[in-house]
Amino acid sequence: MKHAFSFLVLAGGQGSRMGGADKGLVVWQGKPLIRHIHDTIRPFTDDLIISCNRNRREYLRYSDQIIGDAESGFPGPLAGVIAGMAIARHDRCVLLPCDAPGVDSTLINELMLTGRRTSAAVMLRQGNQWQPMFSVIPKGYFPALQTAWNEGQRSLMRVLLTLDVQPLDIPEDDSRLDNINSLEQLGELTS
Repeated sequence: MKHAFSFLVLAGGQGSRMGGADKGLVVWQGKPLIRHIHDTIRPFTDDLIISCNRNRREYLRYSDQIIGDAESGFPGPLAGVIAGMAIARHDRCVLLPCDAPGVDSTLINELMLTGRRTSAAVMLRQGNQWQPMFSVIPKGYFPALQTAWNEGQRSLMRVLLTLDVQPLDIPEDDSRLDNINSLEQLGELTS
């Protein structure tokens, strides 16, 4: 399929600020966080990949493919991106976190449209702040990501910024990127 996108949702974190809970499965507004993301992105892809390091059976309900990090110990988002891109079926991956339930179809359309217009990676930028967890990454970047990992780099943003990246600017106060990192934040957004 020309211009088809794989979607890679990162749900492999330790959940330390959530009391060890698997963030993607934490319930918000009556549904697990992963379900909010799934329901938004499902219409856009036939290759929805979830990178998770536990509860694979639960996540399988929301994906076409499941992958875990190659290394144990919750090594971070770059490990999940590398694992997911290795199995992606399309030439580009839309990368999203599992804990940002405000992501909407308008934002997804903007990412995909920008991704179609360039051969570079696309990364959201809020004011001066890059948001690497909201990106479109060409599969051709996989070797560079793997090499950076092998050389000890662990920051997805640092690696992407050494490559060709097209910014997609959004307002600094855009709440669609708000993520739920702690039980306190979950409570604040619930009330």
